[in-house]
This record gives sequence, C-alpha cells and structure tokens, in this order.
Amino acid sequence: MRALRCGFTLIELVVVLVILGVIGGAIGLTLLRQQRFYRGATELLYAREGVRDAIDLLSIDIRGMATADTARLLADSAIEMFASVGSSVVCQIAGTEVGLPGEIPPPRNTLSAFVTQPDTGDLALFYSDSIETGSQWERHRIVAFSARSLAATCPASTGLSEAGAAEAGAAGFLVTLSTPLSSHVVRGAPVRFIRRGRYSLYRAGDGDSYLGYRRCNALGEPVCSSIQPLSGPYRAYSRNAGSTGLLLEYFDAHGERLGVGASPSTLARVDVTARAESRQRVIVEGGSRSSGDSATVAVWVRNGWP
Repeated sequence: MRALRCGFTLIELVVVLVILGVIGGAIGLTLLRQQRFYRGATELLYAREGVRDAIDLLSIDIRGMATADTARLLADSAIEMFASVGSSVVCQIAGTEVGLPGEIPPPRNTLSAFVTQPDTGDLALFYSDSIETGSQWERHRIVAFSARSLAATCPASTGLSEAGAAEAGAAGFLVTLSTPLSSHVVRGAPVRFIRRGRYSLYRAGDGDSYLGYRRCNALGEPVCSSIQPLSGPYRAYSRNAGSTGLLLEYFDAHGERLGVGASPSTLARVDVTARAESRQRVIVEGGSRSSGDSATVAVWVRNGWP
C-alpha cells in the first residue's frame, strides 16, 4: 500500500501568505493611524497648555503692577512693566542698610515673601506717610540683597520677629540701597520689591514663535538682557488681530482703547489673547486637519480705577 502524505500544497501556502499579508497590512495601517492620531492629540494638548501658560504668566504680572509702576506700552505684542517679586516690612534702618525679617514656613504668618530673591538693579518701594507729603511710595535702587543672621537684621526686641528665632539659627535679610531712606519711613513700614521686564512675542531660531522675557535695568532708558523663552510655540505675529499669536490691547478705566505709546498712568485694563496651533495634523473622520487653541482674558491693573 502507498503511504499517505500530510501537508499543504504550494497554492494553499500562497493563499495563506496572501491572507496574512492583508491582515498584517490592515493592522499596521490601523496602528500607524492611531499613532498619528495620538501624536496629533498630544500636540494639541501642548498647544492648549501653551495658551494657558501665556495667559497665566501675563495675567499675574499685569494684575500685580500698579499703573505708576508700568514702564511702557510697547506694541500690540509686547509690554514692558515692573512686576512684583516680593514684599516685606522694615525692621531696622542703619543709613542705607535696611534689615528685614526672615521668611517663616507655613502655617505661621510671614512678614517676608519672595517669588524670586531681589538683587542688584531691582527697585525697593518703601511706604511713607507724613503730613507734609501725604502717603507715597519711595523708590530706591537696590545695591545688594543678602540673607543675614536674624539677630543682625531683625532682633526680637523690634517686635517683628519671634523670640528665640535668632538663637535657633533663623535668618533675616539685609538690603543695601543706593540712597538713604527719608525720615518718614519707619519701622513696620511695608516694602515692595519690583523688577523691570519686557514680555514679547518673538521668532526663535527654530522658526517658531514664543512668548519671551527680557530683564531690564530698573531706571533710565531700558537696557535689557537677551530674550529667554517662557512658553510656546504660538502662531507667528501678524498685523491681523484675528490671527496673530499674541495680542495685547490696552484700555483706560472708561473702556476707551489706548494706543501703543500712550501714557501708562491712564492704563486700567489689558486684554490678552494667545493663539497656538498643533504642529501635527490631527486624524479625524473624513481626513486630517490642523488644530489649535486660543483664549482671551481681560486683566484689570491694580489701582487702575480713577
């Protein structure tokens, strides 16, 4: 008897390979589309995050500045301002040196708080009150700012630091000014520390546009450092207000629009619009499209009301 042979014919193998190829191709195509979709969705999330970053960064500094602190309304995509970097109270005065209490960790109250530590070139604003001149803020340029022993800057005898804190090694701050304070600044007077900076939309070397920041000298004609990116990328600058990546619109207390270069003393509100667009096209039903996000917020300046 002839032995039976088990196996597949060549035609059967070819058919199976073709079917496997079709199935594998379909799976690969589906995975590729999913990968493109998720990549595009991630880029869209980055765009939305960038819009929120620009709104948050500008809103905080614009809301925190007083109209008297504003430097210049530069353009519809740039503003130069004095932003608050910290606050404290006067503990003791010795010529041009002013002692400040230290930062106290929560949950206890602190008399000194800093977003970033002030340094040379920043301004210190001291509150003074007198019958002759009334209430005002004295401006003094900071020559030096450093942490020192609390016993040297704000001992417990001043009533502005806790008893035993100096012995426990707590530190205070010593700020050296370019000019001495007037006699109207007394112990316990509030102090604000401000820094002059410039925000603007700029085009970087990679061809994308970002929200950038330059630190500038406090007094005199502005001399600013090199620009540093804060967030982005955003749409490129355009004269068309409806498509530009960053739009700043200035208004007075009555809602009247202020032009670029207007006196900052009349500034009451800044409308900030940020627009970002995803780099990757998002795969949607029926094809793909480029997607982005935008947001507008009206920010009222502190003390901006008449």
